[in-house]
Amino acid sequence: MPDAAVDVLVAGAGPAGAAVAVGLREGGFDGSILLAGREADAPYERPPASKGYLQGRSSRAEHVLYPAESWAARDIDLRTRTSVMKLDATSRVATLATKETVGYGRAVLATGANVRRLRVPGGALDGIHYLRALGNADAIRAEAETAGRVVLIGGSYLGCEVAASLAALGKPCTIVAMEPQPLATGFGTTVGAWVADRLREHGVELALGETLAGFEGDEGAEEGRVRAAVCESGRRIPADLVVMGTGAQPDVLLARGAGLALGDSGGVACDAGLRTSDAGIWAAGDVCEYDSVVHRRRVRVEHWEVARSQGAHVAAALLGGDAPYADVPYFWSELGDWLCLESVGPAAGWDAEVVRGALTGGEWTVFYLAGGAVVQAVTAGRPDDLDLARRLMVSGEDLRGREAALADPDGRP
Repeated sequence: MPDAAVDVLVAGAGPAGAAVAVGLREGGFDGSILLAGREADAPYERPPASKGYLQGRSSRAEHVLYPAESWAARDIDLRTRTSVMKLDATSRVATLATKETVGYGRAVLATGANVRRLRVPGGALDGIHYLRALGNADAIRAEAETAGRVVLIGGSYLGCEVAASLAALGKPCTIVAMEPQPLATGFGTTVGAWVADRLREHGVELALGETLAGFEGDEGAEEGRVRAAVCESGRRIPADLVVMGTGAQPDVLLARGAGLALGDSGGVACDAGLRTSDAGIWAAGDVCEYDSVVHRRRVRVEHWEVARSQGAHVAAALLGGDAPYADVPYFWSELGDWLCLESVGPAAGWDAEVVRGALTGGEWTVFYLAGGAVVQAVTAGRPDDLDLARRLMVSGEDLRGREAALADPDGRP
């Protein structure tokens, strides 16, 4: 017999898991809920770790999703520093990191993602950091106080955000990226070139089209403190502090052990309602790879806003709802206090871009089309355009021949 039993077990106490637990209570669920997560902190907002919190402009308390006393008030058993280590989907018994066994009626996997670590020479030198949690931001901020030069590896959101945040503190920063422009993988080179210009305007150097070969410590050693990032081209970039923005991979260890089906992008395969291959288990957040009625294909989306949205949907499903998850994924990224990019999507690929407004003017939107249909949009300063993009994504309209109306700032194709 298990040591305890709960009606709903939520594995992962990030934004997705928290949204499930709170959504259940707000929906009138009166059964028992166990919310277990590996981090020391109660559920919190993750995006500030690369922005205001990293700069020291905000405190941990400001980013907690719910007051500490609210968990007991909602009768939710929140366990921090407590991973779910094993899930037996047949007997419906989970094993926690404490070795306690818990029987469950239904379960939700909200285990998130882990940073993707690069195995390169010198990768274990002091001063090389990965950023995923607030604790990582604490360590980076502490070392940044005395660092002469900071190198960011990767031209994605994380690398750009950290560079902008540290540059605002007066730290010389260099982004090393394989892409021809920052953010080019997600938004193409037109938007990427515009972002690159803004980064340079704010003092960030860019080493683009470069592949990292490894790191050097004092006198070229692979031990001690990092002193340089070395590229495959032979370029050597001095560094006293390195932040790796090399992406993340879904944490499917628990799902794999439970025998759940996995998707092509490495997440937990789910139907349109976010239910896994086991009828009693759902997934939400970074780990969830679902059949999207919006994208008309299976997708996995990594973003804090999406995680909360999916958690709320799973809560509704546990309460008896059977609607598909139909929210259009929304993203945002802040570079210092001088740029906010907002996006809906994402696209697996596109064959045309339509620019609304003028990038030279600073307020613009780019619509991404595949086969004539809008599959993604990104904007700087024109958030209302995203409502149009959402409508067009859901409808799947073929806009070939109507691109001029789409590009018109006042047009409605």
